[in-house]
Amino acid sequence: MLEFEPSHALKRLPEQFFAKLVKTTQALKKEGHDVINLGQGNPDLPTPDFIVEALQEASTNPKFHKYSPFQGYPFLKEAVADFYQREYQVDIDPNKEVAIMFGSKTGLVEISQCLLNPKEKVLVPDPGYPDYMSGIALTDAIPIHMPLKEENQFLPNYQQISDEDLADAKLMFLNYPNNPTAATATKNFFDDTIEVAKQNQICVVHDFAYGAIGFEEDKPQSFLQSEGAKEVGIEMYTLSKTFNMAGWRVAFAVGNPSVIEAIELIQDHYYVSIFGAIQSAAKTALDEGKSAIAELNNTYQQRRDVFLQQAEKIGWHGGTANGSFFVWMPTPKGYTSESFANLLLEKAHVVVAPGNGFGASGEGYVRIGLLDEPDRLREACDRIGKLSLF
Repeated sequence: MLEFEPSHALKRLPEQFFAKLVKTTQALKKEGHDVINLGQGNPDLPTPDFIVEALQEASTNPKFHKYSPFQGYPFLKEAVADFYQREYQVDIDPNKEVAIMFGSKTGLVEISQCLLNPKEKVLVPDPGYPDYMSGIALTDAIPIHMPLKEENQFLPNYQQISDEDLADAKLMFLNYPNNPTAATATKNFFDDTIEVAKQNQICVVHDFAYGAIGFEEDKPQSFLQSEGAKEVGIEMYTLSKTFNMAGWRVAFAVGNPSVIEAIELIQDHYYVSIFGAIQSAAKTALDEGKSAIAELNNTYQQRRDVFLQQAEKIGWHGGTANGSFFVWMPTPKGYTSESFANLLLEKAHVVVAPGNGFGASGEGYVRIGLLDEPDRLREACDRIGKLSLF
């Protein structure tokens, strides 16, 4: 049997850090243990009924049984533009400033292939979503890490990036509300980002995956709400988190027309767009989903409050949870992110994501997913409390 060697591009791909954690979790479950999984990022609630019903109806339309237009149906792009006007008071040209994508994970990987050449520099948050690095590796570009520190509210400090790296960087990834730190960004921060990008001709890609999830009635800020944002970049938005549509794989990018054109060009060669009935249901979600978004936000806020209150009771302090469905918690003294996560899994049968899996600056933290019922979140804290670590 011949064995064929993978390409250099595939060899450059980073190791999937959490694969070992998933295997260990599955092994414990097979042994009959009751495992509480707070390490995942997969929404646990079903897609709202009105969206499912829209898909069921649209799936009977013979028009959608054929190939979709390569770059998506105009009706979905128009719904995206209406959504941004309604939610953020941002004007979007549906013909030039919207690209439909197979989930934002796909877009975040392919954007590096769209804009970067080998050995060009790209600014990446650290800690950050691991798939930023996947696209960078496939392109053979050079990542410049921007540490996200608690003393700066988990925002990058542009003054700490060298003038040379800023001048050389062609692309910058940002993500607020942030995965994994659960921090949010202000309009002032985005204003500063645009100024830095203009001065150094950097394209900003804002990953707005958790854009619908903010607490204390503090709605997360869109990058495009800052003046000049479309001149220097784009925003990527997914329906996975906003409407519990993770398995549907539908997202979009909005903003700078030249970047949108590049995304659509690469996708013309990869795909023939998303099943038309899913696009139709996505339009329904965007058009009619305001109350569903509010209800989901309330659910996550209740879960967050339950978790933080119970964590306080066991002496686990210092968590960040301003947006997204995560809580970023410090590890106890004497433990690394990984050793703490392993201990919780083995002794308490609670899964958390070690912070160093998201980058070197994530060391000393773990990520908690608020993706279970309040009673299970309480029980997870109770189990951790019995280990007497705090």
